[in-house]
Amino acid sequence: MKIQCLQLALLSLSTATSLAFVNQPTSFAASVKSVSDNKSKNVLLSMSSTSEMEDAATFEELSLPARAGRPLKVAIAGGGVGGLTAALCMLKKGFDVTVYEKTAAFARFGGPIQFASNALSVLKEIDDELFDRVMEKFTFTGTRVCGIKDGLRSDGSFRMTDDALDYVFNPDAPADWFVKFPLKECADLYGLPYTGVIDRPDLQEILIDECTKINPNFIKNGNPVESYTDHGKGNGVTVNLADGSTADADVLVGSDGIWSAIRCQMYGEGDIKKTSANKLKRQGCDYSGYTVFAGETVIKTEDYYETGYKVYIGPKRYFVTSDVGQGRVQWYAFFALPPGSKKAPSGWGGSTRDEQADPGENLVDYIKSLHEGWSDEVFTILDATPPESVEQRDLYDRAPEFLRSWADGNVVLMGDAVHAMMPNLGQGGCQAIEDAYVLSEKLAATKSTKDIQGNLQKFYRERILRVSIVQFLSRLASDLIINAFDTPWSPHDNLGQTWKSYLTFFWKPVLQYMIFPLQFAYLYSYYPSGSIREIAAELNEKWKTKHMEEAEDAFALVREEGVQISGPSFFQKAETPETVLAAKK
Repeated sequence: MKIQCLQLALLSLSTATSLAFVNQPTSFAASVKSVSDNKSKNVLLSMSSTSEMEDAATFEELSLPARAGRPLKVAIAGGGVGGLTAALCMLKKGFDVTVYEKTAAFARFGGPIQFASNALSVLKEIDDELFDRVMEKFTFTGTRVCGIKDGLRSDGSFRMTDDALDYVFNPDAPADWFVKFPLKECADLYGLPYTGVIDRPDLQEILIDECTKINPNFIKNGNPVESYTDHGKGNGVTVNLADGSTADADVLVGSDGIWSAIRCQMYGEGDIKKTSANKLKRQGCDYSGYTVFAGETVIKTEDYYETGYKVYIGPKRYFVTSDVGQGRVQWYAFFALPPGSKKAPSGWGGSTRDEQADPGENLVDYIKSLHEGWSDEVFTILDATPPESVEQRDLYDRAPEFLRSWADGNVVLMGDAVHAMMPNLGQGGCQAIEDAYVLSEKLAATKSTKDIQGNLQKFYRERILRVSIVQFLSRLASDLIINAFDTPWSPHDNLGQTWKSYLTFFWKPVLQYMIFPLQFAYLYSYYPSGSIREIAAELNEKWKTKHMEEAEDAFALVREEGVQISGPSFFQKAETPETVLAAKK
């Protein structure tokens, strides 16, 4: 049933995409003019209308390093990961690029961001120096065991056991590991670097530095794009900035996040962050049904070096932990709660707690209360987390835009601005990076300003199917775990006795041997760098030693001084170092 559902969903995506491409406008028009000479002979003079010939006079040739003409002028709204990656791609191609960012200055804020093998391949293809610098700051998770654990049956020892069905026949066999993900195997299939994480501040600093090497003045801080005026084919766009000034460009790229001002205008969504009375819809985005709490701590568990990330499943919720380097463990707790149920400050979309009944409530205790009866492994992580570091956001995402293009005139959307997705597969940033690469390639093929609008539409058509499939899989992961998963049935105890428990049990082999291999093989199937198998292996071996040294330094400092996390741990700007290792440095 699971496979059939997935096949039907993919078929629907493909069909809808095909429908989106029907009735695309064409500009080809033919006209025949008759002229009379002394022989009264008719000749065919042109295949273009008079108006098109007149308009052509306004078009300009666009250059590349090896092509004559002037540089394409691009304005990018938003200096996040997607916007900065797009800027670097375009600067390397010789474009005249300006990024307009709302923050007054870049500061070290934001937590670890997952980069799957497909995104690493794109970075390698964009620039070898960029890839090497990212790898220096990277923490591999896909080289180690990653998967789903039973949140009730895990015995609290962080043990490494098999995920086979032996426990059904042997009451002494452990049943805590439910399914393990084939991340390494799927990366090896294509010869790619392994999935892992990098701190967002490190990534942004690298991207900014690489862009600055090409153009020191590429970014304008503290003056975001609020709206735009499109001037039609070949005539560019004017961007209206927060300080009342304007700027002209050939193309405006909306990379300004889920609450995008560019999308708000393009799709006529009214006010930015406009929310329905029931809070289930905000600026064209739907509430997913889930809220997430997040935190970070430094702790050496028994499986720290053996596992990458784990998803603990149980009734109506799940709890995720991930090694994010330097001895740190990042965790997420997902709950099916109405929007606005709880609030905590966050540079990640949360809000102040002033309106809560108890603004000073200990959120670690609150999260623990929702995991009553769960494994001590969950409580061990939570107990090691400073309550003031806990952050929260209600999760909103978007449906695929099959019936509306991401581009309108000389304006185009990318990343979370148009395809925000659930974080379960860690593909939000990865898809934004893919967008940046593909968009840059399409614009590099634009030889004249008359071709800009057509090539923006080509970008949309090339990306919509893949992104929509990833959006679907990301949402499906949450819906299955929350609404269809439960503690798996076992003949040796009474922990899983619901119909969902029986269904979860029977899904195990299907997920393990079919669904997850196909899912990760598809996610990694976009790899413009081609196979770099030898480089991937060398990077992993080099990283192992570095990872252990940094982690052991952090653990030693914790033993001496305790966990020192001051202020918000990773989503919001902190005036002091977020981790003990950062404090030491």
